[in-house]
Amino acid sequence: MTLSVSQPSWNMNDPIPSLIFSNLSHMGLMSVTGEQGRSFIHGQVTTDISSLNADQWRWGAHCDPKGKMLASFRTFAVEDALFMMMPTDTLALDLPQLAKYAVFSKAELTDVSDNYLILGVAGEQAQTWVNDHFATESNTNIEQEVTDIPGGVLLKDGERFIIIMDKETAKAFLTSINQTIYDATAWKALEIQAGYPNLAASHQAQFVPQMCNLQAVNGISFEKGCYMGQETVARMKYRGGNKRALYILSGTSTQTLSVDSSLELALEDSFKKVGTIIELVQSSEQVLITAVLPNDTENTAKLRVSGDESSVLEIQALPYSLADES
Repeated sequence: MTLSVSQPSWNMNDPIPSLIFSNLSHMGLMSVTGEQGRSFIHGQVTTDISSLNADQWRWGAHCDPKGKMLASFRTFAVEDALFMMMPTDTLALDLPQLAKYAVFSKAELTDVSDNYLILGVAGEQAQTWVNDHFATESNTNIEQEVTDIPGGVLLKDGERFIIIMDKETAKAFLTSINQTIYDATAWKALEIQAGYPNLAASHQAQFVPQMCNLQAVNGISFEKGCYMGQETVARMKYRGGNKRALYILSGTSTQTLSVDSSLELALEDSFKKVGTIIELVQSSEQVLITAVLPNDTENTAKLRVSGDESSVLEIQALPYSLADES
């Protein structure tokens, strides 16, 4: 759903307000319906769809036969439909890939992004606002909770929330909240700080899920049955061999960056090209990035943007542990 109001960008130099709303127009929704919809997706993705309850969501990945990710996503159910939320450019390429196999099942896959408002709510007052506005008490013990709200659902992600609401209900809702709605900049910054693997379309078929830390956010089930690329994903865990991981970088660059920009690692007397940017936000020269780097990269390593000698990028601590992961 396209908002008709102007959406200012959040400046990275400013702290996140105590309550901030972000229009997540960069995210799309795929619906999966039909008698065999859930069982079809279960056999295609890394996460366990069969055990997904109505009150929870999970991370997952769709891989090619070689175990390389075609998409990473959040998945949840609304009544009889399963939803997969991912960047819109990724969805546009991933849906046809899934649809090729869906013709053999009683499953229908549809891009329903235009039918819904996707709004992020963050800040230290987010929980209170959600409880007050929707007259519901979220379970603070559940990090990935799904709650029904008028016209849609509310996804809880730790101390943040994602409102997914059909466009008709959203018209009155947007008027009622009477708040400035920012673009997705602030939300992307929080996703990066969470170490989340939001894979862009330009990086499809480049990384096994563990290279983007998907196992650390409970996006891989190693107990479920077969799925596309499962042998490679399992081999990475049980036999080792993964040489890459997702890192959080912050610093400066005078260049205007994209996910296709190159990074360099500082050596004793030179630099070498290294890694791939997964997601980024930039305010003037300040940048915040998730990037896939060699997993033996030291936390004290210095990096920069290729071609920008004034650029300085430093590794930030992940909010989860990779110590026991392959």
